[in-house]
Amino acid sequence: MAAVTKVPERADPIAAELCRLCVQAVSTLPATGAGLSVMTMDIQLSLLAAADPVSERLEELQFVLGEGPCVDAIAAGRPVLVPDLAAAGPTRWPVYAEAVLGAGMNAVFAFPLQIGAARLGVIDFFRSGAGQFSGTELKQAFAFADEAVTILLDGGLGGEVQQIAGPAELFQAQGMVMVQLGGTLAEAMARIRAHAYAENRRLSDVAHDIVRRTLRFDRDG
Repeated sequence: MAAVTKVPERADPIAAELCRLCVQAVSTLPATGAGLSVMTMDIQLSLLAAADPVSERLEELQFVLGEGPCVDAIAAGRPVLVPDLAAAGPTRWPVYAEAVLGAGMNAVFAFPLQIGAARLGVIDFFRSGAGQFSGTELKQAFAFADEAVTILLDGGLGGEVQQIAGPAELFQAQGMVMVQLGGTLAEAMARIRAHAYAENRRLSDVAHDIVRRTLRFDRDG
């Protein structure tokens, strides 16, 4: 069982509650980290919570790369369990697996957050050591996923969750880049993601520069 981690400070009450859930999951399960994302079927992902900075980075990186257990879990509507990432990851998610292994994580388990046919997002658990969850641990992981769904629904995100694109600054940056490119919101987000990956930067940092007008995208850039 991992040591209790301090809950990250978040201004949004829903995000703060989900952060506490992720920290609780790490202290309950044999997990080193945990992260939760809201994700649409077209791979528009919004990080809402993580137990620690490493988990937050690994969660966000799936959105930047467009690959990873979170992406597969939301597409299939079922858990993606990878107890030995070094064996299965390089062929399944070549770039993402390398990043996760480089961060010292050797297993990852993704559970979709669902209510009926609606898929609200995914909660991921990362482990530094390879190995599968036991039957009891899987039940606990499903219980955490159910609790996350309850938090999202109680927070009023159930009906609108498919429209969430990210934190407020990322919303604003996406709109600004759309105007700069003369294209669509999807094209704008693709350019932001590509820049974040190429420069090895956080999406939030790239969005901040766009909003502060220290970074601009040209149509032919």
